[in-house]
Amino acid sequence: MHLDGGVTLAPGDHRHVVETAKEDPPMTASANLPRETAFAVDTSAITFGSGATREVGAAVAGFGAKRVLVVTDPRLAKGETVGIVLDALGASGIEPEVFDRVRVEPTDASFGEAIAVATAGRFDGYVAVGGGSAIDTAKAANLYATYPADLLAYVNPPIGEGRPVPGPLKPLVAIPTTAGTGSETTGVAIFDLVARGAKTGIAHRRLRPSLGIVDPENTRSLPPMVAACAGLDVLCHALESYTALPYSDRPAPERPELRPAYQGANPVSDIWAERAIAMAAAFLVRAVTDPADDEARAQMLLAATYAGIGFGNAGVHLPHGMSYPVSGLARGFVPAGYPDDHPIVPHGMSVILPAPAVFRFTAPADPARHLHAAALLGADTRGAAPKDAGDLLANQIVSIMRQTGMPNGLSAVGIGPEDVDRLVAGTVPQHRVTKLSPRPASEADLRVLFLAAMTCW
Repeated sequence: MHLDGGVTLAPGDHRHVVETAKEDPPMTASANLPRETAFAVDTSAITFGSGATREVGAAVAGFGAKRVLVVTDPRLAKGETVGIVLDALGASGIEPEVFDRVRVEPTDASFGEAIAVATAGRFDGYVAVGGGSAIDTAKAANLYATYPADLLAYVNPPIGEGRPVPGPLKPLVAIPTTAGTGSETTGVAIFDLVARGAKTGIAHRRLRPSLGIVDPENTRSLPPMVAACAGLDVLCHALESYTALPYSDRPAPERPELRPAYQGANPVSDIWAERAIAMAAAFLVRAVTDPADDEARAQMLLAATYAGIGFGNAGVHLPHGMSYPVSGLARGFVPAGYPDDHPIVPHGMSVILPAPAVFRFTAPADPARHLHAAALLGADTRGAAPKDAGDLLANQIVSIMRQTGMPNGLSAVGIGPEDVDRLVAGTVPQHRVTKLSPRPASEADLRVLFLAAMTCW
């Protein structure tokens, strides 16, 4: 809801967010659009366990593939995990070709390069090894090599045409090496559209990998900041899917096949999200501060998969929608542990920086859910009033941010108040996620949220 009037923020005061005048209504059912009455649950098959990477050859052979494209990045291509994958494929009679030019935070150009290789190679299967960047690149290569089209044909509207995927894709096995994106479970591929300075993506159930092989051995060498960004992405996936607009508040699709992949919070996604929140509370700081903590690393990798199943069906909302233009404005900032060949605000960092302000803003829409999420993160909510929900949840998020070495807000990554117009303009087109906010956010609201995110504590 929106209230008339407002509260002015003092520097460093993030206890309140300005309430603005009434604006556009949420994307809910109306007299002319009946409410949704059903939700679908989809996910990839998952194999979890230490050493499970060695099963990739048997898995690919089981899908009937004989020649596959292994999609990875230049660093991982020289490492142990890719070596294990290639050996396992060879032992099962699979012919692999390696594409090792995945860009961390992919662009339309890097997607295009992978698509060209996939199209020319006529592969009958794909194996992605890496974080979300590698897995999303493999999804795009699989899609456009199977059903060639202009890049924007399948991209989410209003940036792209939003065409549905025409039919089944080739088998894709995803092997994550970061405990963050959950991309091994989702039908989403995200990239930067450089010419427009916008981050966007493709979302369809058929993009989901056929199998995710989730092996804790593959996260052992993650630098602390990479582990922190990935883990905070897990946390936001779970928090956003749990607090998203309920599926029953969305308009019903004209036909079942038009039901979006991101449907809103539902009873099944809630189970996965709640568990992921609790796991992040227990293990995220441990996984970042002690790389030798095998239990914490394994549990965060499992939490990433849990959160992926949750948000892959429910969706995410404002922190992700706001994160895309933040990543697009990266300039002169490279955190420790990331490639230094281009400026980067890593995805998990760009998502978590606006999160405290966002959850203070969305809490009035459903205080009970926000209080429960805060309790799962360790807050003492006994006797808490509904008006306390936003602060309690935001304060728990800030505590985890500080313990994992996150920068103190957007200003610490080189983004200032003078950038707010561009940030708002970059968020507005992200309908796929922003319309899932439990509380609708106008452009005026977004402006206030970005200003509040300049510092987090």
